[in-house]
Amino acid sequence: MIDIDAELVRSLVREQFPQWGDLPVRPVPRQGWDNRTFRLGEDLSVRLPSAEGYVVGVEKEERSLPVLAAHLPLPVPEVVATGLPGGGYPFPWSVRRWLPGDTVENTADIDRTKLARDLGGLLTALRKVPAERGPAAGRHSWFRGCHPSVYGDQVELALKQLGHEVDAAACEAVWADALTSAWPHPPTWFHGDVAVGNLLAADGRLCAVIDFGTCGVGDPACDLVMAWTYFGGDERPVFRQAAGLDDDTWRRARGWALWKALVSMAGLSSPDPEGFQSRVLLRVLHD
Repeated sequence: MIDIDAELVRSLVREQFPQWGDLPVRPVPRQGWDNRTFRLGEDLSVRLPSAEGYVVGVEKEERSLPVLAAHLPLPVPEVVATGLPGGGYPFPWSVRRWLPGDTVENTADIDRTKLARDLGGLLTALRKVPAERGPAAGRHSWFRGCHPSVYGDQVELALKQLGHEVDAAACEAVWADALTSAWPHPPTWFHGDVAVGNLLAADGRLCAVIDFGTCGVGDPACDLVMAWTYFGGDERPVFRQAAGLDDDTWRRARGWALWKALVSMAGLSSPDPEGFQSRVLLRVLHD
């Protein structure tokens, strides 16, 4: 990961976009893993990949976001300029319109049932966006949108490393169930990282979706993992009904949630110091 601070961002903006050079720069309170985001004045933001593996998302979002914005019922980021490497920073980066709202993760008064319904509806709308020119799922999307079997070796390794920390037989059963089907329809758009940190809320309701760096076209099952990472009780059936996908797709989605939980717990993916993914695993196994 590259050390990215406000002074670096300020230098890049002044050098490449002098029209915004006098605007204040400040980091957003909670940063993502793939990119670092800074507020630029009141109306703009700057987004910079944190490592080389995330650079492909810069050009992809610049190309894809206008297509998605024209069809989705909620706002998505709007790229207004793309910067070049400079000042010791080696990657392209982007300037975007600032989207108001706070992440669902930091919104205490969110109506979770309404969120389940609205998010399911948004994902349904996303699948209807014309996909002919969308980027086919693959390495650029970290294989989101592909069949979950692409990560079979990681699931096997994680179970081996975790040993008796998890119910291996139950995990293997869920994983096997996830692999018994494949998306039988033409590829559709998927977001690739539907999570509470990438959903914005205002007045207790979903108001925007951000971070399309792992988007593409393929199997939309990967976009359903919020069923286990966030929703519970009566909320999950509401989300499932609003998302409008069949049982096979939900079994693959459960497999995606299982994979992420296991590889995080085993230290093969992004860190999970607070044990969030271990709680997700319990929900996956008990569903």
